[in-house]
Amino acid sequence: MTPGRKAAGTALAEQCDAVAEALVLGHLNRAVALHDEGAASRADLDTAMRLGCGLPEGPFGAIDRLGPDRVHRRLVTLLARTGDPAFAPAAGLLAARPDAGPASAADPVGAAAPARLGVLGSGTMAGGIAEAAARAGVPVVLVARAPESAQRARTGVDGSLDRAVRRGRATRQDAADALARIRFGADPAPLADCDLVVEAVAEDERVKREVFARLGALCAPGAVLATSTSSLSVARCTEPAGRPERLVGLHFFNPAPVMRLVELVRGPATGGPALAAARALCGRLGKTVVESPDRTGFLVNYLLFAYLARAVRAVERGDADPAGTDAAVESGFGFPLGPFALLDTIGLDVSLAILEQLHEAYREPDFEPPRLLREAVAQGLLGRKNGRGFRTG
Repeated sequence: MTPGRKAAGTALAEQCDAVAEALVLGHLNRAVALHDEGAASRADLDTAMRLGCGLPEGPFGAIDRLGPDRVHRRLVTLLARTGDPAFAPAAGLLAARPDAGPASAADPVGAAAPARLGVLGSGTMAGGIAEAAARAGVPVVLVARAPESAQRARTGVDGSLDRAVRRGRATRQDAADALARIRFGADPAPLADCDLVVEAVAEDERVKREVFARLGALCAPGAVLATSTSSLSVARCTEPAGRPERLVGLHFFNPAPVMRLVELVRGPATGGPALAAARALCGRLGKTVVESPDRTGFLVNYLLFAYLARAVRAVERGDADPAGTDAAVESGFGFPLGPFALLDTIGLDVSLAILEQLHEAYREPDFEPPRLLREAVAQGLLGRKNGRGFRTG
């Protein structure tokens, strides 16, 4: 199962091919193990990784195409050669194809999308969620910490809409109408009139808990309150709001107006009506919902960041280089971006923060932030956002 790219006759190119194969097979094996735990169905895991990472196929689609027996043999070979337990074939790899895992529920019949959406925050994700909703015809109240932050959010949404027009994804009138549907400000009082409020502030549990304490006191008792956290515990972040049956996680992917996937996270006491309202909103926005248990990293980040960290460690060891690894993964396995280009796209600082959260939660070696990544962030290499990264600059 050597990647299809012909190694350019150099030892390093051959090493990069071998590293690419180990990375992808380890990723597939981790997905099977996650399914074995009952976290999600094969279909949902495939959907999550395709839409969340832009992959041409999900892990189970790839296993079916490559052949489960063949994947199993290669994993056994890698395990014997490296002794790395990540290559110990998951129990379900050779299981019968009928899916035994829980599938996401169908979109609720008759559930109405919120008449007014509240978004708390002013960063890229807050603006992206507000834009996606406004473009779908949903009135939005975006509340920032200060008037200048609200103005920056408005400027950001306006710029994003302008890019959508230039790329043919919207007309000038569509963009103007969408911007007019968003009320930007620093006064949180209008959130009291919203049916669903999404928190999109800093990825810091303490900050989010403070926000939800305020939302619980401000918002109507029947309002659904959602956190957009990408990796923290939904239950921990939202607990101070009270009303546990009305609390959910809605993990949008960046950029929110474009990315189709939303991970819907059910808290320990989340009720059916809250889930239905969240699903109805996502449906109105044209998003595909995959339900995830309330576990650190949910589905996509749990699988993705183990793969990314292992890629960085391979370069740390001198087994490969970033450009060669990306080329081998892209040409050999059809990934649109190799791991290092993807790290640059996500942001090296963001990736480091997510790995730290995952490692704290699971204490797995695969999630331990690599030294090379820490050094890159310390040197100011953040990826595309500042033009300096593993493959940028």
